[in-house]
Amino acid sequence: MKVTILTLGCRVNQAESAFVAEGLSNRGVEIVDLSGQPDYCVVNTCAVTAKSDYQSRQLIRRAVRAGAKVIVTGCYSEVNPVEVAKIGGMLDIVPNIRKYNIINMIDNNTSSISSYLSGRSRPYVKVQDGCNNACAYCIVPKARGQSRSVDIPSILKRIAHFESEGYQEIVLTGVHLGAFGRDLNPGVRLADLLRNILNQTRMPRIRLSSLETNEVDDELIELLAEQRICRHVHIPLQSGDDSILRLMRRGYTVKKFVATVERISRKVENVAIGTDIIVGFPGEGGVEFSHTRDAVAALPLAYMHIFPFSPRPMTPASVMSRQNAVPLKKERFAALNALNIRKKRSYMSSQVGKTLDIVIEELRSDGTALGTSSNYLKVRTTSGGKRKGSLIYVGVSGIEDGMLTGDAISKL
Repeated sequence: MKVTILTLGCRVNQAESAFVAEGLSNRGVEIVDLSGQPDYCVVNTCAVTAKSDYQSRQLIRRAVRAGAKVIVTGCYSEVNPVEVAKIGGMLDIVPNIRKYNIINMIDNNTSSISSYLSGRSRPYVKVQDGCNNACAYCIVPKARGQSRSVDIPSILKRIAHFESEGYQEIVLTGVHLGAFGRDLNPGVRLADLLRNILNQTRMPRIRLSSLETNEVDDELIELLAEQRICRHVHIPLQSGDDSILRLMRRGYTVKKFVATVERISRKVENVAIGTDIIVGFPGEGGVEFSHTRDAVAALPLAYMHIFPFSPRPMTPASVMSRQNAVPLKKERFAALNALNIRKKRSYMSSQVGKTLDIVIEELRSDGTALGTSSNYLKVRTTSGGKRKGSLIYVGVSGIEDGMLTGDAISKL
């Protein structure tokens, strides 16, 4: 049996696809790419933007043309099942909540699913799904449902398994990571989960995916300064104008966001702080955009993910007045991206002369290795005979081709 798994979208989707792939592998199924003549093709779709809708449809069509039996899952098929069905040639459309059942659908085996392995050097550990927020532009709550957390013992078991396999970093991920534990009985918080991981595992590096401003308090910042927590925090801003934030239903102000970022920057040494920005949201004029540009220019950011506003059907923002034209959104994207490039270069330059710990993700034929540092920078270095997935230390000496370079050194 040969199976191809094609994945678009967020880390949660990637974590779920990895779980399905390893579950099938453990039952003797061969995971191949689309050119490997698969018997089945699983397409894990995304619906966060109009572009991801298009990419999802393209992947489904590619899978159908390959002659495989096609199973479609993920957020695009969740919110657009009729459109997906029109493509034809599919075996089934599987809701997000039943995604892991794909293993049994393909293998025709009802035994329990217990695989926690991963083909990644830095595997994802999904700890939460769904979202209770109602941001005006976002389709994800409709696709993923209400917030649901994995219990702490199950998470610790997964991490312990990755630890026993020799992994040096795990990435805690969820649709709304900061909401972790609120739905459990008794309720817990993300800080409680982090303490349990720090106290009950020896995993060298623990990375967090995106957090919301209102969920980053002094207690969590104190934990972010722990040695084993990666020096990397991603906090979406979305707009630097309070009137646009209100239209977006984000629930915080620019002042609140700035205060959070500045506290993290003061308390966590050499931290990389990233953010998301949406440009061209309905009602965003030149003044509002200038507020965004000025806000991010003044912040100690290492990078920005910038998205031109993409109206999602069934969301309030899709029917708001004062929609911005595509050329204007592209113009504002280009202006912010130029600033983003400068900020990334500045942060990377600040690392020259420092020693960073990296997890090797790729070994090249020329004897060099590529990896990701604790503070989320790509680094090229000498491999020193280390295998993929190893945690090594690098003395950073320069920047080439958009990444840091340096030589592997002995542990400090």
